[in-house]
Amino acid sequence: MDDSPSSTPDKSAIRNLVMVCIGLTSVFVSQTMLLISVPLRALELGANPSLVGFILSAPYLLPLVFAIPLGGVVSRIGPQKMFFIGATGMILGPLLSLLSPTFLGLLATQVTIGLTHVVMVIAAQSVVAGLGRGRTLERYFGWYTMCLSGGQLIGPLLAGYLIDTLSTNWVFVVISVVPAIGLVSSCFFVGNARSGHATPRSLLGYRAQASLLRENVGVQMSLTVTIAVLFALGAHGAFLPVYLEELTFSATLIGVLVSLRALTAMLIRPVMPQIIQALGGRARTMIASVAAVSMGLMWTGMTGSVLALAVLAIMVGLGSGISQPLSMVILAEHVHPDQRSSALGMRLMGNRGAQVLAPLLLGIIAELAGFTLTFLLTGTLLLAMLVIVVRLRPRFDQAEAANAQQHF
Repeated sequence: MDDSPSSTPDKSAIRNLVMVCIGLTSVFVSQTMLLISVPLRALELGANPSLVGFILSAPYLLPLVFAIPLGGVVSRIGPQKMFFIGATGMILGPLLSLLSPTFLGLLATQVTIGLTHVVMVIAAQSVVAGLGRGRTLERYFGWYTMCLSGGQLIGPLLAGYLIDTLSTNWVFVVISVVPAIGLVSSCFFVGNARSGHATPRSLLGYRAQASLLRENVGVQMSLTVTIAVLFALGAHGAFLPVYLEELTFSATLIGVLVSLRALTAMLIRPVMPQIIQALGGRARTMIASVAAVSMGLMWTGMTGSVLALAVLAIMVGLGSGISQPLSMVILAEHVHPDQRSSALGMRLMGNRGAQVLAPLLLGIIAELAGFTLTFLLTGTLLLAMLVIVVRLRPRFDQAEAANAQQHF
């Protein structure tokens, strides 16, 4: 895949990329701090495990319904305004738990954060998707997702430190302040990122996205891979710590092994264009990345060796670190610009669905059959999805060639 027509980096594109990365990284720090703080606050309020589970799933519920319509709103109003609105919501959300220190206040925080976080992600991805094509876009999405991974690593560490040194109320104040960085960064967007455009309603909404999913092989490839991998990551993230605890590993060692996947995914993303070129194209890279996640998961429940578990975590990190940004690149290039924000919303809807379903379905399997079979079945399911990816490859390669010829 060729680079975009201009080989000289566009200063406005670089500026928008930097502002998006700074703003959304701060939001991911705040959001992942809540992953630690919310369950602890719920337990302080006397919640039982089922209520804690419901509160933790609350941020993902509304995006399942509203992600696609929100993509249409981003197209019409413009990414900059929606990014600003989303950052405002991320600031106000944690304060609801302080104004109402009850389960209802905590639930209001979670719902607000879930919806405004999706608004910011769609807006940010819409900005990045319009910055270039080919290897240029691969490079931009690589850096974008690397920054977000950094935020996801910092958030839990910062939350844990603050919880040990401050009261929970003060932790929620800090969580509210951090997204202000995103609010400020949105004010420095330039060019197309500051404006929306009139888009025919026939290109937006659920029916338009369903048609796109039926007819567009790039969308099919992107959604198949991203949903399959995120479902697998749900199993890895939810059950690996519990499995390691059963093996009587220390808390420090568990933390290292859990963080290893995220660290690997973060470090591999800046070199994504070189990896795609080395593997012989995007289709082969997608296949290799899904296979790596599948193999890493299947064998995780079959070993108690620290070294083996570390290697398997790295495999999962390599596969997920490449597949997620590459699926965004593919979606961005195979969809008309007028439909891009809504299509990204559809992708996020699939992501949230996978994040909700994975712990619920696999939790039942783990309770009935144990962790070894749970990891094995999840990896096998991913291999079944890989068959779909392989079958899509011929049409996908043709569409890639047509896109390259069109923008040559």
